Amino acid sequence: MLDARAKTLLKTLIERYIVEGQPIGSRTLSKYSGLELSPATIRNVMADLEEMGFIASPHTSAGRVPTARGYRLFIDTLLTVQPLDPQQVEVLKEAITPDVPQRVLQQASQMISALTHFAGVVVVPRRTLPKIRHIEFISLTDSRILLIIVTAEGEVQNRLLLTQRAYTPAELTMAANYLTEHCAGLDFAEIRIKLKNELRQLSANLAELMNAAVEASSEVVEKGGEYLIVGEKNLLDSEDLAANRERLRQLFELFEQKTRLIELLDLSNRAEGVQVFIGSESGIAPLDDCSIVAAPYEANGQIVGTIGVIGPTRMAYERVIPIVDITAKLLSSALSLH
Repeated sequence: MLDARAKTLLKTLIERYIVEGQPIGSRTLSKYSGLELSPATIRNVMADLEEMGFIASPHTSAGRVPTARGYRLFIDTLLTVQPLDPQQVEVLKEAITPDVPQRVLQQASQMISALTHFAGVVVVPRRTLPKIRHIEFISLTDSRILLIIVTAEGEVQNRLLLTQRAYTPAELTMAANYLTEHCAGLDFAEIRIKLKNELRQLSANLAELMNAAVEASSEVVEKGGEYLIVGEKNLLDSEDLAANRERLRQLFELFEQKTRLIELLDLSNRAEGVQVFIGSESGIAPLDDCSIVAAPYEANGQIVGTIGVIGPTRMAYERVIPIVDITAKLLSSALSLH
């Protein structure tokens, strides 16, 4: 689609824009491209690249900036990925060690955020449902009960249940003991099937309470999955993002909603290696000025989730991509040894 000269100039323009953050003019391209071209020839090539939608001209400058389409071509065909510094690899290896999966995920997201200075995100698909170790009910009012769930990995989750009637402490203890005794080691999908066959043996009131507990818990687990995001405040340090406070506010609201972002990151599980979503490619408006660099990770040979970073579109992809790639591989290794 582009000849070698146009590719070299586009590559140079994007690399310099990532470094400088300012529209790039023909003089800069002449200096850094290594091509013996006249300013007029460079301007002609730039005009062609702009007409094809790879670069754009801000109104306030004679220089050009890359578009999302330009970034896509750059990442897919022109990018020269830099090997990660061996010291950084060692830091990652020491930080991401076999441990309780929840802690390994936290370690990985913290390290990937620290190394890139972006927001680090780890998603576990909803198909990996947590196993239950212990369940407890605490009465808050006549119609409100706090459900406390302890997973097999030691994670504690709370759910608020709204009930049709008041339950005595004895009834709550009986229901909690029954669920813990009969359902420990199962996830909520398995518990729902098990209780469907066994609740006929219990009183109608207790059956209603336990059904409410299972539905409240499984609904959250199945819709949300596990989601960790670290270093969101790093995005405040990005000039490109901080300049648009309204877009930044929408981005942080997106982090709170989680579901749409998880659905996007889940797409990385269907492909091999590192995936890059640039600006509007995500289909999520608050991410129009951002890029997501993500990769799937495994446990014992099976893909179980996604790890990546969210940062401004103007990022050093040649450095970020190998960081995400190696972190995903180290995370896979740590989870497979667990």
